[in-house]
Formats: sequence, C-alpha cells, structure tokens
Amino acid sequence: MPGKKPRLNSEKHSSRKPRLKTNRRSGKPPSSRGSEPSAEREGEQNDLIYGRHPVLAALEEQHKLHRIWITPQLRYDPRFHTLINETKSTGTIVDEVDYRRLDQIATGANHQGVVAQISPYAYWELSDLIDKAFSLSHQPLLVVCDGITDPHNLGAIVRTAEAIGAQGLAIPQRRAVGITSTVMKVAAGALESFPVSRVVNLARALEELKAAGFWIYGTADDAPQPLHTVDFSDPTVLVVGSEGKGLSLLTQQHCDMLVSIPLPGKTPSLNVSVATGMALYEIYRQRSLSRGNVKKNVIEKINTTEYKEM
Repeated sequence: MPGKKPRLNSEKHSSRKPRLKTNRRSGKPPSSRGSEPSAEREGEQNDLIYGRHPVLAALEEQHKLHRIWITPQLRYDPRFHTLINETKSTGTIVDEVDYRRLDQIATGANHQGVVAQISPYAYWELSDLIDKAFSLSHQPLLVVCDGITDPHNLGAIVRTAEAIGAQGLAIPQRRAVGITSTVMKVAAGALESFPVSRVVNLARALEELKAAGFWIYGTADDAPQPLHTVDFSDPTVLVVGSEGKGLSLLTQQHCDMLVSIPLPGKTPSLNVSVATGMALYEIYRQRSLSRGNVKKNVIEKINTTEYKEM
C-alpha cells in the first residue's frame, strides 16, 4: 500500500509524526469534562422512540426518559419489569395503555407495544470525544458526516459505525440532521453507547482532529485513490458527504486524502450509508489482518526459539 502523502492544506501538519502508543492520550482516561457528554441541549424537544429494542437499550443505559407508554403485557415482561421500576423511581412517568392508544401516540409506526418520550440528546464536546477515542484505542476511528439531512441515513451510519468498533461521530450544527427519534430508531440502540459531537464549524473541527493526531480521509466518487489501496493503520477520521452532493469543496480541502470505492458494475453511485459501511469495513479488515499477522509472527518466533533450544 502506498505511503502517506503530505497533507494537502497545511504545512504545519505535514511533518507531524503519527501518534504513538506512549502518547498521553493512549493510556489515560478522559478528562473530567470528557467523562460525561456536553450539557448543551439542542432543540429536539418531546422526541419519541418506539419499539422494544430501542426503548430497552435506552433503559439499560439509563438514558433520561420523561415518559413511557407501555402495554400491561410488556410492562411485566421480565426484560422490562425491573428496568421500568428503576426508571420510574427516578421520576419517569409510566403509563399502561392499550395498543389503540399507542397507535395514536406513535402515529401508526411499528411501536411493538412501547413508546418513550426522551429528553433532548446531549452532544459531546469534540475535545471530549477525542479524549474518549484515544482512551479506548491507540488506533481510534471516528466518522464525520458532512451535511447529511436524511435521519434514516444518519441512523444507519451510527448503527454501522458502532457495530464495526468506531469510537464516535461528529456532525455539523447547520444544514444537517441532528439526533432525532428517527435517528435513534434506525440506530437500534447504538446511540446509548456511541458518542456524537455537533460542531459549529466543520472545517475547524477537522483541523482540530488533525492536531490531535488523526489522518482525515474524505470519500468522493471521482477520487483517484481507490479505498482498498490506502493504509489506514494510523488514527483515522472517515468523512462522508451528503446525499446527492457529496463532500463540500471546503471539506475536501481540509482532508488529507480523497478516496473512492471502485464500482465495476453499471450502478454509478451508492447510498451514503451503504458506502460508509463499505469504507468502515475496509478499515476494519485492514486492521484485523495487521493484528493477525503480528500474532502469527509472534507464534512463529516462539516455535522457532523452542526448536533451537531442543
């Protein structure tokens, strides 16, 4: 795989060495500010989540819930009973209702017998997200979404990123969807353990990530560098663009490298959540192979040493 090219937009980062395991971030827990999400509350008030898995995940992670509507049958289900009592003791209102009432509350959505009213999502500060990422891995992986407006796409990206082992996600405050009930529903509980930061200036945020030790890779249909030829062994930020428009020109200018997914078929492009999933898996695949080769080399060295000592 080719070596890293010099950073495209800033000389001050071109000579910076990749972050090592011994750096203070790699082995140190987050600062006191980083241990909890930012207290800033966004404007998604009175948001609803529905379905057994999303609500159960919110209860297990002790997410702040204002009210729960649930059928009597599910209320005393062993999976829900203890958790419902615990959240009720903290002030959550619990109403036992029938399916007709739930249909009205969920406006016909597939509620599966339970609906919850959540408090507004508490976004993380970007600096806290960076600290958290390096406390979890010496090869952290973050996703940045540039102007995604479809909550279904954002929810799918969150779900895939959390499942593949990424440490968090950042989204812009303007001209992009935030964390809504639809995003939570599609994410299927992933947001209960997956931090999200909402930044005012995306370009400035990318520069902050570079300064922290990340390499920034943007996805673009016409990028000359195929995804599978890039070395993702360093701390990585994957930047994905909005539906239809892709990455903005300004965002592209703040990326270290633009990469593309080769499509030999007749379909010219992919849905952003599908493309993100493919890119994340390629990063995961490379790192898994690298770890496997290291383990294989260690085993071979041990076996060779034992043979010589015989």
